[in-house]
Amino acid sequence: MEYKMIVLVKQVPDTKNITGQAMKEDGTVNRAALPAIFNPEDLNALEEALKIKDKFGGKISIISMGPPAAAQVLRESLFRGADEVILLSDRKFAGADTLATSYALAMAIKKIKDYDIVLCGRQAIDGDTAQVGPQTAEKLNVNQITCVDKIVELKNKEIKVERSIEGGYEIVKTKLPVLLTITGEANFPRPFSAKKVLKYKYAVTPSEMSSYDEEYLKTTEIDQSNVIIKLWDHSEVGAKEEQIGLAGSPTKVKQIESVVLEAGEFKNIDNTKPGLEELIKELMNEHILG
Repeated sequence: MEYKMIVLVKQVPDTKNITGQAMKEDGTVNRAALPAIFNPEDLNALEEALKIKDKFGGKISIISMGPPAAAQVLRESLFRGADEVILLSDRKFAGADTLATSYALAMAIKKIKDYDIVLCGRQAIDGDTAQVGPQTAEKLNVNQITCVDKIVELKNKEIKVERSIEGGYEIVKTKLPVLLTITGEANFPRPFSAKKVLKYKYAVTPSEMSSYDEEYLKTTEIDQSNVIIKLWDHSEVGAKEEQIGLAGSPTKVKQIESVVLEAGEFKNIDNTKPGLEELIKELMNEHILG
């Protein structure tokens, strides 16, 4: 049996390179100050979908909500084996919290209509809330299993998975359709396919295509056949303006405090036997050892 899958992915700031300019005064992330990457656990979700497709066949649709630059994670999804990519982009989506984000994503999924499994990362590294997946499932009124480490069995219209819990794991079985949130321990995402990179390296959205002037197009291999990334705004998915972006976000940041980490007191220990003996003695006196 083939399965139709939808994977929700996000382009996020690389939090490993955080700086003092990472946040704006209004409490939103200053994405221009940080390099953008494919959210790590969303890559795990994509890999899990690709594994299902490899074994059973089917179709993988990718949805990402973000600014035009987020089209890059959609190209990377095509490079790995996705079949259809959709960018949910609209200025009216800006400033969305998890409630407004999950609403917009659910409306996009409803536009696709026919699906068996929705997959997404357990959480995004820019917010760490782990709320968007479960909230999207609730709005779709479908079963959900969070923190999935392993798909144990997929047969006909039922799925059995292993999910992590505090102190161990549990096996959960449910009927399709279902939304799964995937952990970083589930798999090792595959690299790009060289053939797919050659095929999709010039994939663009309709707005990207319209921004190129004729002289530039004459010097590249880009033409209408490269308009592969679908572009949906709020009206395209039937989203109500009062439920998207800042208007649909009850979460408000009241204050931001910049935290500066400074080195405290330190003591150099000689790499000698007397030096180490002195260190051990001091640790024992402080009841750290002993």
